[in-house]
Amino acid sequence: MPLATLPAPTAAPTDDALLARFAAGDRAALDDLFRRYRGVAYRVAYRLLGREADALDAVQDGFVNALTRLDRFCGRSAFKTWLLRVVCNAALDIGRQRRRDERVPQAPADPSPDRFGPDDEQLPADAGLERADLRRAIDAALARLPDPQRQTFVLHVEGELTYREVADALGISIGTVMSRLFYARQKLKDLLARYRSL
Repeated sequence: MPLATLPAPTAAPTDDALLARFAAGDRAALDDLFRRYRGVAYRVAYRLLGREADALDAVQDGFVNALTRLDRFCGRSAFKTWLLRVVCNAALDIGRQRRRDERVPQAPADPSPDRFGPDDEQLPADAGLERADLRRAIDAALARLPDPQRQTFVLHVEGELTYREVADALGISIGTVMSRLFYARQKLKDLLARYRSL
């Protein structure tokens, strides 16, 4: 088949297009949005909570909250930014409830925060163990950050949000984002110092 007759690849619909389709009654558009952001939402919730079950609950609660409050999304920020804020709030609620219940955080059965991302099957066995050990150390170090620093760091790194998007999500200034990230990185650097020599 000549190249000129090949169909042009179709671009994925934008978030705005999916939201418009949903507003017009297309329920499948919401499924598309869920599939688009479930991985990053899980990684953010996992890094905030450190437990797979709690992270899954936070993602579910966050998506349900987003669905029931979709009319509150005014488009002042990107949909992803708004959604991650909702998931973040759900994760913080679960974390507060867990502290009230005085349960001790436990390592998740699946130490991978990439539940919805690529798997590790192609890694050698010892690389998988080293990676799991490093993840546990990162989780423990993140848990030692003050909540505002941890939330800011996780939204920026795991949520892949810009400084402006993090500021919008948290309702703080860019200067505050930069300050929190600076102190979070310094503390994480100290807490993870032994891994830098590996």
